[in-house]
Amino acid sequence: MKRLFPNVLMDDQGIMTRNLVRGTRVYGEKLLDVDGEEYRVWNPFRSKLASAIMEGLKELPIGKDSKVLYLGSATGTTVSHISDIATDGRIYCVEFAPRSMRDFMAVAESRQNIVPILGNAKDPQQYAAFLEEVDLIYQDVAQVEQAEILLRNLPFLKTGGNIMLCIKARSIDVTRDPDKVFREEVSKLRQKIDITETLDISAYEKDHSFVVGIKR
Repeated sequence: MKRLFPNVLMDDQGIMTRNLVRGTRVYGEKLLDVDGEEYRVWNPFRSKLASAIMEGLKELPIGKDSKVLYLGSATGTTVSHISDIATDGRIYCVEFAPRSMRDFMAVAESRQNIVPILGNAKDPQQYAAFLEEVDLIYQDVAQVEQAEILLRNLPFLKTGGNIMLCIKARSIDVTRDPDKVFREEVSKLRQKIDITETLDISAYEKDHSFVVGIKR
């Protein structure tokens, strides 16, 4: 058993996070007992953050007290694992689709560090009143303006805080070379962000890239 990051382990069954809500599954994942603690197996085919870890993510900028703005929470698969890590923190989760939000509410109800927000990440003023300054912005949205959406939300991030962005090339332009799309999105981010890692996660999510950076 190898410790990768706080509350994140890896063994021959894959990566896993220590379960914040013992005995509870979120998406049918396997539960394991490790030295008397319960861990949830983290499926990299269901979570882009897990796939980035599998592809060699060097730093996971989430601690037990972290405040996170999560854009595009969907039904909460990745959010739930971040919740396992940021046990004493707060995860503000913005989701646009009412159907996904209904499913997500069941996850949020059992995890006190999750704040669900029904809103559009393209218009941060919709939810500005619910937020405080955060340590990390994590974004996973299937929109055309992916870099622009993150930059619009950047005022919520403290200086020196981190961004983690899943770039979905086909959501931006299905006709273009994904590598060119990735480079253009990263170039936009460099206006205000120092890029520290870029990872190709297409082995788990076709035509996807994962970007990590620090706000200047």
